[in-house]
Amino acid sequence: MRNLDKKKLSVIIVNYNSGDFLISCLRSLGKLANEIRYDLYIVDNASSDKSLQEAQKLFPKIVYIKNGQNLGFGKANNQAIKLVKTDYILLLNPDTKVLEGTISYMVNFMDDHPDVGAASCRVLLANGSLDWASHRGFPTPWASFLYFVFRDKRLYNLTDRDMESIHEVDSIVGAFMMLRKSVLDEVGLFDEDYFLYAEDIDLCFRIKQAGYKIVYVPKVKIIHFKGIASGIKKHSQSLSSATMESKKRSLDHFYSTMKIFYKKHLQKRYPFFINLLVYLGIDLKWWLAKRSLSV
Repeated sequence: MRNLDKKKLSVIIVNYNSGDFLISCLRSLGKLANEIRYDLYIVDNASSDKSLQEAQKLFPKIVYIKNGQNLGFGKANNQAIKLVKTDYILLLNPDTKVLEGTISYMVNFMDDHPDVGAASCRVLLANGSLDWASHRGFPTPWASFLYFVFRDKRLYNLTDRDMESIHEVDSIVGAFMMLRKSVLDEVGLFDEDYFLYAEDIDLCFRIKQAGYKIVYVPKVKIIHFKGIASGIKKHSQSLSSATMESKKRSLDHFYSTMKIFYKKHLQKRYPFFINLLVYLGIDLKWWLAKRSLSV
């Protein structure tokens, strides 16, 4: 029997204009009180809606960090991570619904596999399909070329893996990312050069470089409504209250962070003409995306 009395986990949620989704997420977490003990931090990035105030009213015992401006995803998470004293950290998006059994299973999995630095469960979109951001390969030039030109996801999303079994991947999504605190102490926190997007890929890259595994665990799951704050995801645009300005800003971050990651981790591996094609490809996708304000 596992010892459920020892507090091993801290859950961190970064909120930005998540509306009722934040409250729904917190209620789903509240149902897990008998499953596992955990600390809960909410970092609010200067939301202009009433989501923070509503959460504070309904859940006063949570640790709240209120920023005077939007600091971005990575930097906001880092604020809370620096306060954590538990063995594990779960980064969780406010537009998620956590199902019973998921968090305790993941903590037990991390206990049983000390070589795993980070892990994700099966992350499902509202329509029941897999959120492929939770099951990624690194965006090398060849993987990106196959994906964007031929829609071949075998390298970009590792689609040739057995999706019913536990296995290693290159990167998982920050919407549900369980991290070993000791590994973060070793490799560092989120790179704050990334304001939004790709900071999770960057962190996974560094964790793997340090010799730890990134693992996909499909035995348990959550629901991810995805893109509520940014408003640029096609499947959730009708649910988002993001302003036009916010959508444009999110879109710019989506593509500019691709360049940051490539320059930091991959550019030195390839000749000049490959790097030039990569940057031209990102700019072309960026230009096309601006026409629809969606990705």
